[in-house]
Amino acid sequence: MTRKVVFAFSFLLVCLAGMAQDHMPNRTYTYSDEAPASGFSKETLFLGGSLGLGFGSYNFDIGVNPEVGFSLNRWLDVGAVVNFNYSSIRADPNFIYNPDVSSKQFTYGGGVFGRAYVLPFLFLTAQPEFNWTTIREKDETSGATANFNANAPSLLLGVGYGRRVVGESGFYIALMFDAISNKNSPYNDIYGHPLPVIRAGFDVFVHRR
Repeated sequence: MTRKVVFAFSFLLVCLAGMAQDHMPNRTYTYSDEAPASGFSKETLFLGGSLGLGFGSYNFDIGVNPEVGFSLNRWLDVGAVVNFNYSSIRADPNFIYNPDVSSKQFTYGGGVFGRAYVLPFLFLTAQPEFNWTTIREKDETSGATANFNANAPSLLLGVGYGRRVVGESGFYIALMFDAISNKNSPYNDIYGHPLPVIRAGFDVFVHRR
């Protein structure tokens, strides 16, 4: 499943890159014709957010991630993000993936992010986070239920496609994985293995030209 997701996302990036080369004017890739102010200033402040999606054979994860950030220059964005995620794990009556136990969890937390545009339409991203999770589990065989609280650090690393005009607006889609093998991470399965995390988002600069 993970290989299929990575392949599909890579294929999508290639297609979008080709379309960008053919149909987008040069000035709309990453910046306007005027040089943006550098560093932290109101001209480079943006607000936005993303939708998150992670999935596996027995896992599902969806979330909303508001963010605020700055474009430090024409190739680097930094900022802070807040997370609200819902996750579920389906019970496996065959006792292969889990001992017939279903799980539902709500996660909240936040962190910081950086996006480095190595090409006008392609960026690398890093996002360290810390999240708190409330978990409700049910043994489908006996009917017994249990509640747990957990927390964990995460480090999301990945690649994305985006179109960004400093001083105006932008959008992006990114594929990331949690580089920290913590079993309590909302981005890992029950064995601590990372799940693919896909986020599509948008940003709007506060002081638009």
